[in-house]
Amino acid sequence: MPMEMPLLLGLLALTLLLLSIALFRKAMLKARAESLAERLVRVRGAEQKAALGSFDKTLLKAGLQLSPLSVLLLSTLLLGTMLLFFLLWGILMAMAGGILLLVVARLYVGWRFRRRVARMITQLPAMLDHMSRSLKSGRTLADALSLAIAAGPDPLRHGLGRSQRFIERGGSLEEAMDDFAELYDRPEFRLLALAVRVNQKYGGNATEVLGNLISLIQERDKASRQLKAMTGETRISALVLGGLPVSMAAYIFITSPDFFMGLWTDPSGKLVLLSAFVFQLLGSLTLWRMLRSI
Repeated sequence: MPMEMPLLLGLLALTLLLLSIALFRKAMLKARAESLAERLVRVRGAEQKAALGSFDKTLLKAGLQLSPLSVLLLSTLLLGTMLLFFLLWGILMAMAGGILLLVVARLYVGWRFRRRVARMITQLPAMLDHMSRSLKSGRTLADALSLAIAAGPDPLRHGLGRSQRFIERGGSLEEAMDDFAELYDRPEFRLLALAVRVNQKYGGNATEVLGNLISLIQERDKASRQLKAMTGETRISALVLGGLPVSMAAYIFITSPDFFMGLWTDPSGKLVLLSAFVFQLLGSLTLWRMLRSI
């Protein structure tokens, strides 16, 4: 244990160094974004997107906003958990626990993003219908979009709020919608951006285009629901296969803790447990990717 303490201290120092670098980079990006906002009338869409890093984009897509205090609290929680694992089971379990927490956090952000985007797509036809009625009353496409965003529910209103602020500061409508479609990367949003771009460049009946887009989104949603109903048995089977080994291991650990502790104190038993953990993780990831593909 005393020999492993310098290793842990080095790990903590490295983590704090990386955290300080991330906070410094975030502050620099924020200062750069504020500088760009002052010159937004002359800035093109590509320069606006350059002000966001990949981590900021991931949080923005998931609808999460982390203050420096939140980042500090989460980092403290991660380091505290790793320290607890180190004191109980050693350096390997501390590193495995830290990696597991990071993987769980990444999976949570991805799940929140998919759930948020699904709700946005569900709310999109109502917003397009609102835009269509505004266009019929004589408003421009930009005014119709602004009114629809203001009257729309969250999270679609929050997701389009960035595009609306870009337009209000002098940006073009098509650049704002292209940026929105590229950020969330869904076919429905790309079709909307394409329709806006074509209308702004070549004109045409925007009301008819929006009506066709509403019908397309509704048909895609109907087909998606039918596919989920047809593959429900497959999804349940994957959940059972993924959760059964973990449930069995938890049951054995609760009823016979000496059995697990005996394996952990034995070198070959520790290798077996670590191998089982790695295989379980790989199998769960494989099942998760298979579920995402259907």
